Amino acid sequence: MLRTHTCGELRKEDAGKIVTLCGWVDHQRDQGGLAFLWLRDRYGITQITFSQDAGNSPEEAEGLLQSARQLRQEFVVQVEGEVLRRPEGGENQTLATGEIEIRPLKLTLLNKSDVPPVQPGIPDLPSEDVRLQYRFLDLRRPDMQKALSLRHRMVKIMRDYTDEQGFLDVETPMLGRSTPEGARDYLVPSRVQPGKFYALPQSPQLYKQLLMIAGFDRYVQVARCFRDEDLRADRQPEFTQLDLEMSFVTMDDIIGMMEGLMARLAKEVLGMELSLPLPRMSYREAMERFGHDAPDLRFGMELVDLTDLAAQCEFRVFRGTADEGNRVRGIVAKGAAAEFSRKRIDEWTRWAQENFGVKGLAWFKGEEGTLHAPIAKNFEEAMLAQIRERLGMEDGDIAFIVADTFSTSCRALNGLRRRLGKELKLYDPKSFHFSWIVDFPMLEFDDEEQRWVAVHHPFTAPLPEDEPLLDTDPGKCRAAAYDIVINGFEAGGGSIRIHDNTLQQKIFRLLNIGDAMARERFGFLLDALRFGAPPHGGIALGLDRLAMIFAGLDSIRDVIAFPKTARATDLMTGAPGEVDDKQLRELKLELGR
Repeated sequence: MLRTHTCGELRKEDAGKIVTLCGWVDHQRDQGGLAFLWLRDRYGITQITFSQDAGNSPEEAEGLLQSARQLRQEFVVQVEGEVLRRPEGGENQTLATGEIEIRPLKLTLLNKSDVPPVQPGIPDLPSEDVRLQYRFLDLRRPDMQKALSLRHRMVKIMRDYTDEQGFLDVETPMLGRSTPEGARDYLVPSRVQPGKFYALPQSPQLYKQLLMIAGFDRYVQVARCFRDEDLRADRQPEFTQLDLEMSFVTMDDIIGMMEGLMARLAKEVLGMELSLPLPRMSYREAMERFGHDAPDLRFGMELVDLTDLAAQCEFRVFRGTADEGNRVRGIVAKGAAAEFSRKRIDEWTRWAQENFGVKGLAWFKGEEGTLHAPIAKNFEEAMLAQIRERLGMEDGDIAFIVADTFSTSCRALNGLRRRLGKELKLYDPKSFHFSWIVDFPMLEFDDEEQRWVAVHHPFTAPLPEDEPLLDTDPGKCRAAAYDIVINGFEAGGGSIRIHDNTLQQKIFRLLNIGDAMARERFGFLLDALRFGAPPHGGIALGLDRLAMIFAGLDSIRDVIAFPKTARATDLMTGAPGEVDDKQLRELKLELGR
């Protein structure tokens, strides 16, 4: 090894040792006859102090001092020297190694560096595009290395926990066949079978079900998955999930298993004791109370339904919405009325219109024991009093109200609630809230395609008590599905699977997947279900998103070593890129120009 210790390892107990360190120049200061250099690696920073006492002689000391002055940020150097305790009062409390310094005896330049466009030792960051283009420099930043170290630790805990619980780690294929439903597949053309394509896995769903049928009753995999869909801060075209499947289990068994894992992660990574069992909320309740199936429960500000009152009022917008069978709902920001001028309210209204498609945003302020707003003149005092009471408003409060379809009001009020919660500082950003959402609808009707589509995936089982609804009212059938939610993010989701061939074929027909297509695409699964498939179910945790949440970051790109942009491009390597004609000919492909 070129070093005896790392740059974050040495302490006052090491004083007197002769050590060798290697790393990058974080920064340096020159004070004439004295120069300080901070040497950095992924373990920390150690100060190297060059002075007239360095080296083994005055000549060596002067040579070392001159060499140190030639160093620049991100030069790679090796330093051999003696560990010294810093003088009393000269300690640096910001560094783990702040009680010691190195008196150099030898300095070796291992490599130079151009002026880096991303400077790891400086807190000010360039644009994200520059960071992604020079990701190898961005990854030198301590914050990035801390995030990836946390991710590594979480994966290790997950592997240890599942091993203790008797799971077998089994790899599933990356090259499979394209199947309907879900997001778009990434397709891979076959050279040896021209005109045919593999699909990269959106998840190992079918393979893990086949493993259950094969008798591997506890499967786990840290699985790479691919989905060709529009991206956002917490979504990537390629991502990683902790994938689990279990046989002879109920939903409660799987939830209990995952709560044990969450408790382990919370204790060992966050240093917090998780109270079990975690709270559960039905999908319908979550949508009514919070407008979203992954609500942030670190604060209140629940949605309030005003539809019945709107049906009795004379305000045309509210009354018309209620008469059409749509919803009038609102949220209240307690004590925040003074923070919202008319100009700011107009800005929020435009934001809601642009982001959620609402026609407008109504509002009331609590003043002088009643409600004040430009629209207040359209209401009788008695109706204003009822609205104020329903909303639980007091003087100084402000309410925002959306009159639209149920789905639009959910999207808009959830967005408003999250933004208000953050801007009004209604919760501690370092706090955590874990919960389960259950009783999801199994199917929803696609008006554009005029057919039922699976809310989760076509292999999700209905709740046993709801199975008869598949024949009479499929939209009311609930799925044996469950999502774990942390701080308003869906951290993972799963379900009990269909293990009966007849029921699986019925679901395919409901989804307008005919017998011929089902046989072509899923024949292997239908065949397997005929040979003693056990009851089984599982869950997948989004590893990237979970690491982002635990690290307290806003984007999963900050916990992925080499992520892609919102346009699914790699700015560092230039992927996706063009290929030459020879490669296309080998694949029997022609590009449309």
